[in-house]
Amino acid sequence: MAVVIPAKDEAGRIAATVRAARAIPHVDLVVVVDDGSSDETQHVARAAGAVVVRHSVNRGKASAMETGASVVAMRDVSDGPARLLLFIDGDLGETAVGVTPLVDTVLSGVADCAIAALPPQPGAGGRGIVVGKARRAIARATGWVPTQPLSGQRCLTREAFEAAVPLAPGWGVETGMTIDLLVKGFTLVEVPCDLRHRASKNDWAGQLHRAAQYRDVALAAALRWAKGVRVDLRELGDQPVRQEPGRPYRAVRST
Repeated sequence: MAVVIPAKDEAGRIAATVRAARAIPHVDLVVVVDDGSSDETQHVARAAGAVVVRHSVNRGKASAMETGASVVAMRDVSDGPARLLLFIDGDLGETAVGVTPLVDTVLSGVADCAIAALPPQPGAGGRGIVVGKARRAIARATGWVPTQPLSGQRCLTREAFEAAVPLAPGWGVETGMTIDLLVKGFTLVEVPCDLRHRASKNDWAGQLHRAAQYRDVALAAALRWAKGVRVDLRELGDQPVRQEPGRPYRAVRST
């Protein structure tokens, strides 16, 4: 089991995140992808016990995820099974161990991809506009209405990850991945996890961040719709439903 942590300028939290990730059951490899940080993220992560690879310039979260998965693949035993991939954010700190239920869900075969549903985050200043956009895009394409479509804490099989590559760029990566996996027949589930991360505030920087998120989510959804990456909802046995945490969803066609 491998943890991949895309990180940029997370020197203050990355050590605690790495240590917590190493404590997750079944984890034997933690990879930090320093995506063009201007601080000491790479050195702090390495000192905490992570394998570190660095992008000399910022290439975005999707690129960091793909780099991390490639590093894991190179370290897999050649004649053994591929490690599961667990992607987490670098700012989770010591709460990162709270993603353990995701690992258990995928290992037990309940779903191909388990997504963390986080509790309300103190200090969050968003109004749900980006979340709503992502939720509607996924429902329109697949029939599933996730509760937290932008959650970046995801555990999935190697087969599922490779089916989602190339990942949607920027902040559209989670929306694009969810649509791609469901259209290709994989099973997804949201699992409640007790996690805390640095929430975007309702200041100027937070507004700019959410604007960039909205742009990338809209682009990921529009490109997939234009290319026909969607399920014909008339073929589904169930119309779009809000998934309850713990209830797996697969876009299974009716017969």
